[in-house]
Amino acid sequence: MSAFPEALRAVIGHLERARETGYTRGASQSALVRLRETPEVTPAPTPVSRADDPESKAQRLARLHAIASACTKCPHLAASRKTVVFGVGNPEAEIMFVGEAPGAEEDAQGEPFVGRAGQLLTKIIQTMGYRREDVYIANILKCRPDTPGQTAGNRPPTPEEMGTCFPYLTEQVGIIQPRVIVGLGATAAKGLLGQTRPLGELRGAWHDFRGIPLMVTYHPAYLLRNQALSEKRKAWEDMLQVKERLGHAISERDRGYFLSKSSA
Repeated sequence: MSAFPEALRAVIGHLERARETGYTRGASQSALVRLRETPEVTPAPTPVSRADDPESKAQRLARLHAIASACTKCPHLAASRKTVVFGVGNPEAEIMFVGEAPGAEEDAQGEPFVGRAGQLLTKIIQTMGYRREDVYIANILKCRPDTPGQTAGNRPPTPEEMGTCFPYLTEQVGIIQPRVIVGLGATAAKGLLGQTRPLGELRGAWHDFRGIPLMVTYHPAYLLRNQALSEKRKAWEDMLQVKERLGHAISERDRGYFLSKSSA
């Protein structure tokens, strides 16, 4: 069995070289990504968190942060980033919000969700009855996706980039052990669930991420672009489900948000 990883790497290399020369019938790009992510090809990183670890969650997160900050597994992202946007919040949080990747403002400040979308997320958190520092906020990708030749704008992370960075997120989840995870947007949902179904089909229902209940909802940036009360209401209904799952009381005021123009 020890020869299997090397043989599989050789097959992947052959298929990739074939695609580079224009022959695409052997394996799709997505299939190659899945092959590269096979545990025998890409060994799992040594876990930072262990059940018998005497360190506090904050200490383990700090150690993982230091490892992530030195990461150069995606050379093009390491070369273009200003900071590694690891995550922020309460290591003992019962809710963990997960987005897709940092934008320009997040890259500059080293903290996720600090731009306009982040301000809206903070407002949502506060409306739920929490402070921003009560929850934990992270992204699947810790580096801002590079935009060669562009002076502004963002792009979604590629499947390869997300697959490379994903172990950092799973370690964060393993350390924090939140009671609920909230996935923000379609890209985060794809990364967490491995599904490409439309977000409209995924939101509003409970999913599972490694034994932790997962609620998928709209990304705050989408809600900024689409000001329809109906969309805001859908996102809020998702958050009401989160509150109920955590055993928190739902007031009549909570239930009335975005049901009329007066609540906009």
